[in-house]
Amino acid sequence: MEERLNGRWNRGWLLGWRDICRSTDHRAVIASLIPRVAVNHKFPLLLSDKEPRALAALYANLCGFALDYAARQKIGGTSLTYFILKQLPVLAPSVYEMPAPWEKQTLIRDWILPRVLELTYTAWDLESFARDVGYDGPPFRWDPERRALLRAELDAAFFHLYGLSREDTAYVLDTFPVVRKHDEKAHGEYRTQRLILERYDELAEAIRAGTPYVTVLAPPPADPRVAHASEAGRKKRGGAQA
Repeated sequence: MEERLNGRWNRGWLLGWRDICRSTDHRAVIASLIPRVAVNHKFPLLLSDKEPRALAALYANLCGFALDYAARQKIGGTSLTYFILKQLPVLAPSVYEMPAPWEKQTLIRDWILPRVLELTYTAWDLESFARDVGYDGPPFRWDPERRALLRAELDAAFFHLYGLSREDTAYVLDTFPVVRKHDEKAHGEYRTQRLILERYDELAEAIRAGTPYVTVLAPPPADPRVAHASEAGRKKRGGAQA
């Protein structure tokens, strides 16, 4: 693998997606950011010369419900090939260089990044990714409640970026029966939909009023207070993997 990546990719991490996609899965597009390890043909790689923060935004785009809904209209079998992925309505890199409509003093890219960082950097294996996007602290603690809110903020943001109305957003979320089933079993409600629509409404109000959106997360995304307290875990395991 190193020979194939030589001259094409110099990062200590990889971005790719799972080739297999079934109707019984939560999502059709299951993208992952992983350490630089060997992979087979069932985990196609996405290599780009874009800078890491732009790729973090692309990663968030691939993981969103809005894109996944479009992917489900394209996939006819159980394989998400390069041919299909290239047809998906991924947002252009230039979009992320624009001010966030709900927080005009912040670029969309910079609004997305801390949320992606906290969701992704939960182990030392991805230290290289964290450093590449400008974060030099320890990994973030795995907190299911925070993770649900972080994902809801990202999904709501992408529904706005794609120009979907609230009614369209609710409809798209209704087309994910497996997610609903698991939510109702675990929480007694379709929690994912509720959280996303709540964040959608709050972003919409910020856009209407011209006031910055205030995150519901306390501390805010990627705050050092929600990271591990020290590098003790890293030292114990003999250093982070590259």
